[in-house]
Amino acid sequence: MTKLSEHVAWYYVLREFWTIYRFHSAGGSKPIRSHKREVRNRLSDEMDKDPELLQRQAQLLPACDWLGRALDQGMLGVGAGLIRSIQQIVDQLEWEYGYQRMPPGLKPKYAYAELMSPRGPVVSECLALGLVLFAPRCVYPAHSHDGVSESYVCLSGVVSEGDAGVFVPGSLIFNPPHKTHRLTTGDFEPTLLAYAWIGPPEKLLSQSMKFSRQRYQTRRF
Repeated sequence: MTKLSEHVAWYYVLREFWTIYRFHSAGGSKPIRSHKREVRNRLSDEMDKDPELLQRQAQLLPACDWLGRALDQGMLGVGAGLIRSIQQIVDQLEWEYGYQRMPPGLKPKYAYAELMSPRGPVVSECLALGLVLFAPRCVYPAHSHDGVSESYVCLSGVVSEGDAGVFVPGSLIFNPPHKTHRLTTGDFEPTLLAYAWIGPPEKLLSQSMKFSRQRYQTRRF
């Protein structure tokens, strides 16, 4: 068993997460401001405990063909500090799907990697942090989270949630528990998001990963 303090590169990944959730704007939104505060408070508390760091099996998925480009583009944005720290541990990440049933066409365009969660690599029962990678022209179907508040910070590329707006590097998207949301990405560049989940330990550990049957209607003019 090893501790976070024994792995300097992983320590700085978490420090850069804290920095983003402290200094990036909440846009005047009280719920987002409260969420950001809760994420960084939980993260600070966990880091003070010097949590266990599990050695998970590194794994690549087809979408990781886009990872180098996503990291390069991220160096041009406001999340460059986090991108630099991720580059130091990128060869240790276990990229996953997280779903038993994947919609046709999603497998080559989507992957996620946990950084902190009840399963590790950095062990926490009250906070989950990680990365989501999308290829260009990806549609991530409608889904929601039971009892978990979620936020995404765009590190590179562009993403739209529910066709309601376009989010560029530095943007934060907030989804309270049970809110159904759907993501789409741009035509030419991959998208890399950092995510944070907060919720009770049992919800973080056993979150049901499944897509909703809800369909979004796209207007045609």
